[in-house]
Amino acid sequence: MSSVLNTIAIYVALLIVFRIAGRRSLGNITNFDMVVLLIISESVQQALIGDDYSLTNAVLVFVTLVTVDVGLSLLRLRFRRIDAYIQGVPTILIDNGEFKVDAMRKARVDLSDIMESARLKHGLERLEQIRYAVLETNGEISIIPSK
Repeated sequence: MSSVLNTIAIYVALLIVFRIAGRRSLGNITNFDMVVLLIISESVQQALIGDDYSLTNAVLVFVTLVTVDVGLSLLRLRFRRIDAYIQGVPTILIDNGEFKVDAMRKARVDLSDIMESARLKHGLERLEQIRYAVLETNGEISIIPSK
């Protein structure tokens, strides 16, 4: 039973930490991010498994993780407020060509991030070509070009 409770506690703790870290932390995984994720997984492994390295305990932890994840996704579907809190909502970074400096600062996004997305997704080269830039809930930046 302690493996189930530990698994739920670790799941919730990681969910909170990644939510606080922000969407851009998970939007584009860099080498540094991958190293951090590997270290996190190794550091929580002992809390999940404990001293019981049996197949039964591993399956129990796995089933608990999947159950919590599915349960949370069902709650998110049913209650939009929970979804907005856990997943977040899209953030407008550029609105009709106007920078939303506070939103950009809060999301830790700068002009180079926006321009990179504009170049990669639409081949845009100048700021004037961007009507809207939106930080999506998955950490990606959507660009809506000017007409």
